[in-house]
Amino acid sequence: MHGITGATSFLFTEYQYVGIFMVAFAILIFLFLGSVEGFSSKSQPCTYDKEKTCKPALATAIFSTISFLLGAITSVLSGFLGMKIATYANARTTLEARKVIADNVGDNVGDIAGMGSDLFGSYAESSCAALVVASISSFGINHEFTAMLYPLLISSVGILVCLITTLFATDFFEIKAVKEIEPALKKQLIISTVLMTVGIAIVTWVGVPSSFTIYNFGDQKVVKNCYAPYFVRLGKVRTFNSSKSDRQLFLCVGVGLWAGLIIGFVTEYYTSNAYSPVQDVADSCRTGAATNVIFGLALGYKSVIIPIFAIAICIFVSFSFAAMYGIAVAALGMLSTIATGLAIDAYGPISDNAGGIAEMAGMSHHIRERTDALDAAGNTTAAIGKGFAIGSAALVSLALFGAFVSRAAISTVDVLTPKVFIGLIVGAMLPYWFSAMTMKSVGSAALKMVEEVRRQFNTIPGLMEGRAKPDYATCVKISTDASIKEMIPPGALVMLTPLIVGTFFGVETLAGVLAGALVSGVQIAISASNTGGAWDNAKKYIEAGASEHARTLGPKGSDPHKAAVIGDTVGDPLKDTSGPSLNILIKLMAVDSREGDLLVTGPMLISMITEIWDRLITENDHWLSWASQGGISYFSSSRTAFA
Repeated sequence: MHGITGATSFLFTEYQYVGIFMVAFAILIFLFLGSVEGFSSKSQPCTYDKEKTCKPALATAIFSTISFLLGAITSVLSGFLGMKIATYANARTTLEARKVIADNVGDNVGDIAGMGSDLFGSYAESSCAALVVASISSFGINHEFTAMLYPLLISSVGILVCLITTLFATDFFEIKAVKEIEPALKKQLIISTVLMTVGIAIVTWVGVPSSFTIYNFGDQKVVKNCYAPYFVRLGKVRTFNSSKSDRQLFLCVGVGLWAGLIIGFVTEYYTSNAYSPVQDVADSCRTGAATNVIFGLALGYKSVIIPIFAIAICIFVSFSFAAMYGIAVAALGMLSTIATGLAIDAYGPISDNAGGIAEMAGMSHHIRERTDALDAAGNTTAAIGKGFAIGSAALVSLALFGAFVSRAAISTVDVLTPKVFIGLIVGAMLPYWFSAMTMKSVGSAALKMVEEVRRQFNTIPGLMEGRAKPDYATCVKISTDASIKEMIPPGALVMLTPLIVGTFFGVETLAGVLAGALVSGVQIAISASNTGGAWDNAKKYIEAGASEHARTLGPKGSDPHKAAVIGDTVGDPLKDTSGPSLNILIKLMAVDSREGDLLVTGPMLISMITEIWDRLITENDHWLSWASQGGISYFSSSRTAFA
């Protein structure tokens, strides 16, 4: 129950700050939109005129403010409900499990509430990007409102597909051996992707006009689509046409869907201890921590290659067929099976919590072996979830970048122009700056946590022997307060950079900054996430000793194992903080660059700020758990290191 209390305490404190921000920003939105007379279809101020499709200022302000609050509240609920489900799944704890409480809190709020908020934000952003691009299309030229409903239809079909996929997980696949765990999880992704492909084909065939026009950098682009039979085409008599040119929109969504699956499988290959890359990292621990770090970094860099090619092909195909609208729906396709992805992602921290509780409660080694096997598979599924999040963030950011360029009336972004080129260089630097701040924040907050652990060991009699209970509330409060304070500098960097660059250097330089941050950030994020995941599973590979090779590296406490622990400790801030948080950098900068997009900015801004806090709190609690379980003893001869 302490894990539930700690996680709830953190979210309650965090959402207090979020609530203040929500109210303050909602007031600003209302006052800003209420101060102008209206907005035309091209977001230019104008007086109310039906021919210009303007809305009165008061109505615009009211509806936009309500929409902002609705988006913010749903973002908060997505993280809160996910955390609650996870904590109740492993709620049977004992007093002997006191040392893993902080780690459980970090897993729940970071890997579940945090990742849930991130994927929820990407899901909302991809939908909004598609709707925004469709809304600025030309009116009256092959334009039908059903084109704007298409993203919502994709989301609806995705929910049904994931419900059907759940039946396969619970009723059709029985796991009888440890080696069947990861394949069973992969089957869920494959089944949901195949079913979703069929669902997208049906929805595209039935629910979308045969052709419609979108706005593409000042030009009109006609997007062709499958024709439906006359009896299902909204009462309009049409004949079926099977020519290749009539499948454009379906291919945009389909290529995003399958690109996501490829990214997930590549991520699994580089982070699962069932394959040679992680086993090579574990084997490098024979010669110490230095070679372990070298091999882990090399693995992370190499793991970028195939995902980047998959994203590049996805962008090329979708943009060729439907411009920025195609990229937006491709991102939505990648996230259309988000329910299955989130369920598999939540499996990881639940298994980790169960394993920690089993160990500290003194259960039999057979139980611990099973939880270790589940935990190792859970680390891989968490890495797959991060891969989906990073890939979709790249597509969403590009779609929002296209919307910014369209609104700014920029037809081309010429890298040979000095303004654009310096923007590219500065933008490519920002992910490194952001990562440096987040990783340093983890270290600073962790130092405060370790000092509190030492204080409790020294001042509470019987704590080390288990006769007294530690002060959980103080530890959670320290981590929460530190995380919120440490969030300010990286958050300010992300939010202020587009405003400063756009104000003083113009939209051309800002376009370069956004492009540079996108290109650099995606690759650093993939590398950091996979490097940390590989180090984590290399340590578990040695601890499990499931193969002859693994047994030559163990057991726990051996020199190779100590080297693996050091690598895992270094990798935690990479895979749980800097890597996933770079999604926020590339998405929020694109959102912040949009002029007058308050309706879109609100829910995404809340989700992204929540995600940053959750990533930082995860690392703080990992460090507290590591210190409280005697992790410092790896670098000291006795527990006097706490003194």
